[in-house]
Amino acid sequence: MKLSKFKFKLPDELIAQHPSNHRDESRLMVLHRKTGEIEHRTFKDVLEYFNEEDLFIFNDTKVFPARLFGNKEKTGAQIEVFLLRELNHEMRLWDVLVEPARKIRIGNKLYFGEDDSIVAEVIDNTTSRGRTLRFLFDGTHDEFKKGLYALGETPLPRNILREVEPEDADRFQTIFAKNEGAVSAPAAGMHFSRELMKRMEIKGIDTAFVTSHMSLGNFREIDVEDLTKHKMDSEQMLVTLDTAKQVNKAHDENKNICAVGVTVMRALETVAGTEGKIKAYDGWTNKFIFPPYDFTVANSLITNFHLPYSTLIMLTAAFGDYDKVMNAYEVAIKEGYKFGVYGDAMLIL
Repeated sequence: MKLSKFKFKLPDELIAQHPSNHRDESRLMVLHRKTGEIEHRTFKDVLEYFNEEDLFIFNDTKVFPARLFGNKEKTGAQIEVFLLRELNHEMRLWDVLVEPARKIRIGNKLYFGEDDSIVAEVIDNTTSRGRTLRFLFDGTHDEFKKGLYALGETPLPRNILREVEPEDADRFQTIFAKNEGAVSAPAAGMHFSRELMKRMEIKGIDTAFVTSHMSLGNFREIDVEDLTKHKMDSEQMLVTLDTAKQVNKAHDENKNICAVGVTVMRALETVAGTEGKIKAYDGWTNKFIFPPYDFTVANSLITNFHLPYSTLIMLTAAFGDYDKVMNAYEVAIKEGYKFGVYGDAMLIL
């Protein structure tokens, strides 16, 4: 499978710049992968396709305010720092991206906050992910994290071409976000409202949760035509024993198992064993899924409409059948569906 197979023309105006007024009222395209039939619905209709004791699996990762703006010592130049992940709790080491990168050298100090309340020193300039900073702070780790996050802003993707607004702190997050560590929200899960979750409960649809901390690797440009040569960034993930038992029970009883988002689907396939069973796991995954691929756990997928060349559309096409998914995308563009993290959703059955 070649990178160029995922090229399509996406009008700029179809990249959603704001979330829908209500979480569960975005548009929903339903794609039946056996027949290629397409239906146009509203997201709150999604439960019509599921029955009692079917299982929805969600990603309960929590986005943290990963984008900071600081000033370089001596010159005072503004530097944008994007926190990727904490490397060492006690030493306060973080992997980060910096812009403009050419201005940063080992030993440089960066100052954050109006009163320069947090200072960081660049200690590594050569990691594949960008830079490593050591934050200099005298208080407890909890005080440090509280101060750091107070200075940060919601890390909206670059294709959202506007300033961060107060509503983003809430809407760029699922209502069940729990385990902090993601720099991007699991978009499919953001369509679920409290009302919809309550309706699921009333209908008897079961829910389970995995944690998969979305990294910028999901959005990194692929620079090879042969997809077998692309290396995904590793992402931290957790599948508890309780979740593994729930999934395996649903599998044994031939229930519909729905992965809510590509991160959930990738996590499930990472821990899948023989015959569609999964095991508990606490670690990392760099699994890259693209067509052709035989899925063994979930038999339905909820996902947003993704941008050209992205690893996210590749997994979607692997699950839904390449030709049928790319045809659905053509239909979505003609029908004015919105793309991206704040965009509309697709249910593949």
